Amino acid sequence: MNMQSVLFTENELGPLQAQLGKTSLMGKTISSHAEQVDAFMRLPLEVPGHGEAGGYEHNRHKQNYKYMHLAGNLFLVTKEKKYATFVIELLSLYADKYLTFGFHVQKNTNPTGRLFHQILNEHCWLFFSSLAYSCVAHEMTDAQRNHIVEKLFEPMLDMFTNKYGHDFDRIHNHGIWAVAAVGICGLVLGKREYLEMAVYGQANNGTGGFLAQLSQLLSPAGYYIEGPYYHRYAIHPTCVFAEVLHRFMPEVDIYNYKDGVIGRTVKALLATAYPNGKFPALNDASKSMGVTDAGVQVAVSVLCKHYGCDENIVGMAEIQGEVWVQSCGLALSDEHEKAEQNGAIVTPNFPSIELNEGADGDKGAQAFLRLQGNDSSIAQLNMNYGQHGMGHGHFDTLGITFFNRGQEVLNEYGFARWVNVEPKFGGRYLPENVSYARQTIAHNIVTVDQKSQNNFDVAKADSVHGIPHFFSDDSEACIGVSAFANDHYDDVKMQRSAFLLNDERFEAPLLIDLFRLQSDTEHSYDYSHQYNGQLVRTNFSYTSYDELLPLGENNGYQHLWKLASGSAPQTSLISWLQGHAYYTWLGTSSNTQDEVIFTSVGAADPSFNLRNDSGFTLRSKGGSTLFASVLETHGYFNEEFEQSTDARGQVTDVRVVGHNELGSVVEITSEKAVFTLMISNQENVTKDSQNQLEFGGNTYSWKGFYSLETHPVQGEK
Repeated sequence: MNMQSVLFTENELGPLQAQLGKTSLMGKTISSHAEQVDAFMRLPLEVPGHGEAGGYEHNRHKQNYKYMHLAGNLFLVTKEKKYATFVIELLSLYADKYLTFGFHVQKNTNPTGRLFHQILNEHCWLFFSSLAYSCVAHEMTDAQRNHIVEKLFEPMLDMFTNKYGHDFDRIHNHGIWAVAAVGICGLVLGKREYLEMAVYGQANNGTGGFLAQLSQLLSPAGYYIEGPYYHRYAIHPTCVFAEVLHRFMPEVDIYNYKDGVIGRTVKALLATAYPNGKFPALNDASKSMGVTDAGVQVAVSVLCKHYGCDENIVGMAEIQGEVWVQSCGLALSDEHEKAEQNGAIVTPNFPSIELNEGADGDKGAQAFLRLQGNDSSIAQLNMNYGQHGMGHGHFDTLGITFFNRGQEVLNEYGFARWVNVEPKFGGRYLPENVSYARQTIAHNIVTVDQKSQNNFDVAKADSVHGIPHFFSDDSEACIGVSAFANDHYDDVKMQRSAFLLNDERFEAPLLIDLFRLQSDTEHSYDYSHQYNGQLVRTNFSYTSYDELLPLGENNGYQHLWKLASGSAPQTSLISWLQGHAYYTWLGTSSNTQDEVIFTSVGAADPSFNLRNDSGFTLRSKGGSTLFASVLETHGYFNEEFEQSTDARGQVTDVRVVGHNELGSVVEITSEKAVFTLMISNQENVTKDSQNQLEFGGNTYSWKGFYSLETHPVQGEK
């Protein structure tokens, strides 16, 4: 049989084979894959039966499909028959056993497969195994091929499209894996109907299938609705299947579909990453996932080949250290080699960006502000004012995270889950993911009346979204973002405006945060921040408690130990040490008699499922209220050499001058200067709007969204 691999042509194999033994990224990748596969091939072949989710059997099936996929590629590139033999023998063993397995005995909320506890993993298995099969099928006898097709692949295709047909067109990351697996397997087997179904849906009318996934899950800017963690997971089948369609269904013109949304979604994913390459843990997410993920490697290679390669893409390949073993990856490897020879490889530096949400880009947005400080470190502020994120969404519209000096400073909890750690609830999402991690109090945000947004109702949350106010990144001195969330609490409208201020007087950009709440009735407002580090000092007295009690009874409060509390002064100061840097937060509200509460995660957690993260809350009571705060990065600490410099920051005070429906004015005092920040609170503001406010007998005027005035203190320049 003369079967062409779905991802390689004869003309493409020659240049790949020429990379063997080279020190290029492609040469290194091929060598690394050969080393991994050779080591795995020394183990006896094994197709285990059912086991615990995340246990040995689960992981062995994953290893099997991973190394079959790599071995199939290696066979075509190296022409070493041992790799084809490995794939053929292992697929034959699966064909022997697959139909002897019943459906998995361990269940969760997803349908079960014959190999895995959820059908998603079986989709992944078919996806990679089909790719491997396409590389070696021409080496098989008719009997071997028939055995694998009839006893393995066809039963899988039938299960995915008939038994679980109701789940096949689900618009979700599960759906992307399903259509990619079925489409590639159908193509490999010469069953074109499955490829058509995968592209256009079971009804063949575009309501399901791959094109519907791209249309509904990705915004025009390319942002993926479930957040970066699930984006990097879904990008793998998205880009591989796109390359398959590019070759076998050119009439779809996949790389230009929805105005080139595949290229934009790869760029959007890369643009969300912190400067250290990790993705912010927006929505359900791991804290450790980053751009070196295998799916992101494939995506960067596709981006280079089909949408162009700039210095940021080459720099990203340098960080990843590997490329996709395919012609797309070779294009990137070649570009990297040229840059390396010219000494032109740079660290990726993606600009600030606002990524709209929703299929038509009208469901809010996610903001990513970046500014390089005088210490050369890049500060990054993320603010969420988009959609809920479906079943993986958190109740944190207007939440922020902040990163600088190589670390997350105001952090997201991410998910409550220990992936593939079977004793921790089978490696699945823990109950505490619902009772704490997704609740509003777990985020850097204001919680109203100790209740989560939308009353923790997913359907309600999916029906509303944030409203962009302004996004301004055209200044080297002060960049900012502002948005509204008017439908997330009954009787309370919210507006958050956050800024990065770069001034020669400070080592790193200041984070300035204004959180405004509008209501005609009194509420309890908890303005909370989550941090990692050691408390250094405060400017107020507080009482620590020998007997710890939870901060509340529900809505996530039951998981917070109330460690200490104290009456807040007019401006509260809290300073902590994290890594080699000091951070000082100064915050106030427009109300009086506020309280500061220090907390630690871990109450009502009998199985010790939660991390013991630290936090503090400025609690205030009132109607319409403005919280204003500044976070300053300063100093240096090195425990090994017992060095500590500039352990006290320069900002000394934050004051709310006034706020109303027209605008807000805040004054920030440091040792060397006074900064007056004026922002518009009107939804229809433009860059040309003229604004004027009067507070305390003073008139404040400016043009545009906001203005920052700087006045040196007496004796300073």
